[in-house]
Amino acid sequence: MDVPGRDDPGDHLIEVARAGDVVRESWHRSLARLREPDAAAAEFVLDATDLSAYRDAHPLAGVMPVVRRLLVEPCTDSGIIVAVGDARGRLLWVEGESGARRRAERIAFAPGADWSESVVGTAAPGTSLVLRRGVQVAGSEHFSPQVRGWHCTAVPIRDPDTGDVLGVVDMTGGAQAVAPHALALVSAAVAAAQSEIALQRLRGTLPTAGSLSAIAGAAASPGSATASRPQLRVLGRDSGLLVAGGTATMLSLRHTEILAVLARRPDGLRLDELSALVNPEASVTTLRAEMVRLRRRLETVAPGLVPQSRPYRLPGPLALDADAVLEHTARGWHRAALEAYPGEVLPLSDAPGIRRLRAEVSGAVRDAVLGSGSTDALLHFLQLPEADTDAEAWMATLRRLPPRSPRRDRIVRHLEWLDTELA
Repeated sequence: MDVPGRDDPGDHLIEVARAGDVVRESWHRSLARLREPDAAAAEFVLDATDLSAYRDAHPLAGVMPVVRRLLVEPCTDSGIIVAVGDARGRLLWVEGESGARRRAERIAFAPGADWSESVVGTAAPGTSLVLRRGVQVAGSEHFSPQVRGWHCTAVPIRDPDTGDVLGVVDMTGGAQAVAPHALALVSAAVAAAQSEIALQRLRGTLPTAGSLSAIAGAAASPGSATASRPQLRVLGRDSGLLVAGGTATMLSLRHTEILAVLARRPDGLRLDELSALVNPEASVTTLRAEMVRLRRRLETVAPGLVPQSRPYRLPGPLALDADAVLEHTARGWHRAALEAYPGEVLPLSDAPGIRRLRAEVSGAVRDAVLGSGSTDALLHFLQLPEADTDAEAWMATLRRLPPRSPRRDRIVRHLEWLDTELA
C-alpha cells in the first residue's frame, strides 16, 4: 500500500472517464473547486486540545464502542484502519493496526485532519458526505495523487430522529477495503451505531434532536432552553426541518419562510406586513390561502404551532437555529458559532424577510471569524460555499499562516484564481 508516484494526470482522467457516475461526478466537483489533483491534500484543522474537547462533546463519542466492536476489532490483523469523522469531513478517531495507521499518517489520514471533498477531492469520507450515502473509492479513482495507493469505503451516520448527518464511518486499506462485502459491513456498523444513539437518547444520556448541533460545537450556551422548544432549522437547507414533539418534519420552502418570519416577530404581523416579508409580488389573497394550507399541515405535525390571526402570530416560541448562531456571535463564541453554522439561511429563498436574516447571520459569522484572530476559525470559514469568492477572508488567512505552512500554496492559488475571476 505504498503511496504511488505522481503519474500523468491525463492517464487518470481517462480512467475516471471509464469509472462510474459517482467517481466521475466527484472528479468534476473536485476539478471545479481545486482545479488540479496536485492541489488536493488533507489539512490538520484541529489541534490536540481542540480535538479532545470536540470529541468529548460530540454525539458520536457514545457510539465508538459499537464501531470498535463491529469494525476495528475484526480488522485488527488485516491492515485496515477505521476512521470516524464529523459532518464536515474532519476525522475525529482513526483506529486500527499501528503499522497501517503510521502509513496513513503520511497522507494526513489522522485525527484532526480535514478529509472533506472540498479539500481532498474524491475520497470515500468526503464524497459520501456530499452524496449522503455509502461510497467506495478504489486506488486510482482518488483525486489526490497522494491517496491513490489506498482504497476506502465510507457511509454517513445519521441522527435517528431527524435524519441529519452527524458524521461518517470509513474503512481504509488495501483492495479488501472496497470488496463487495465491505460496504455491507460498514453499513451494518452504522445501523448499529444509529440504534445505539436512539437507545442512549431514551436513557437520557444523549441530548434531544434539537440540541445536537450545539453539542457538536462543543460550546452550547450554558442554561440554554432551546432544546426543549420546537425548533426550525433553516441553515444550509433548501427548505426547513421542523423538530417538534420528538418528530422531525420537512416543510415546503414557502411554509418555512412564513414560520421563520413569524418566529422572529412574536408580537405578530398584519397580513399585508407578512406578505411584504414573504412574497410581496403575490396578492394577499394568495398568502391567505397559503396560511390555510400551513395551518392544516401543522395541525397534524405540530398543533402547538398553528398560527393565530389578527395579527398573524405563533401561539408560542419557535427556536431558529439561525438565532442560536447570532447568540453565539453576540457572546463572542466564534468557534461555537462556526460549528453551529453549516451554511446560509435558506439559500434558495427570495423572500425579503429571509434575505435580511440571511445577510444578518452570514455577516455576523464572517465578522466574528475575521475578528477572532484564530487561524483555525478562518480555515473553517473558508470551507463554506459563501466564502469561495471572499478575497478578504482568503487574504486574512494567508497573512496569519506561518511562512512555511503547507496550506499557503493552496490559498495563494485560490487568490490567484479570484484575481482572474473578479477582474
